[in-house]
Order: sequence, then C-alpha cells, then structure tokens
Amino acid sequence: MTNDLTYRQAIEELETILRTLETDTVDVDDLTTRVQRSAELIRLCKHKLRAAESAIDRVFENLDEEDDAEDDLSADEDDQEPPTAMRRAPRARPLAPESPGELPF
Repeated sequence: MTNDLTYRQAIEELETILRTLETDTVDVDDLTTRVQRSAELIRLCKHKLRAAESAIDRVFENLDEEDDAEDDLSADEDDQEPPTAMRRAPRARPLAPESPGELPF
C-alpha cells in the first residue's frame, strides 16, 4: 500500500502523524506503530526523490549530448566554405574625396 502513495500523500500523512504526536497523548504501542509508519513514509519519500533526481539527471545528460552533437555539426559546417551569397563583396571606393578639392569619382 505504501508504494501506491504519491510523494505529496506521503508527506501529508507524515505531517498528520507529527501533529498527532505533538498534540495528543499517545500510548507506547500507538507511538511505536506511528514511528514505524513514519519510517516507511520517509523511506518512500527518499526513494521517490532519488528516482526523480535520476530522471532529471538523465534529461539534462540527454540535452548535453544533443548540444554536443549540434556543436559538432556546427563545427563541421564552419570548416566548409560559405555559400557564394554569404561571401563578402569587394570593398567599394569611398564616396568622400580623399583630399580637399578632389571629386569622389
């Protein structure tokens, strides 16, 4: 039954147990049962957190691998000569005269 709980449900149950222990007078037998249940819930929460952390790490690793692959492709493209349309045109002569009194053409 514990494994069917969500993380949120487990935390809520832990909070309920804690409130009960703080406000009520609990006999020893009930205290033992509640502490054991709390331990189960804490284990479940840790397991769920570790699983979530692993899943998130895998997502970021995949993103990093995709970025590396894209960088490799970009580097290969950079090694190639750019298309004719992207090459620089020759510099045009300046329109302003180079010396006073000289016409720009």
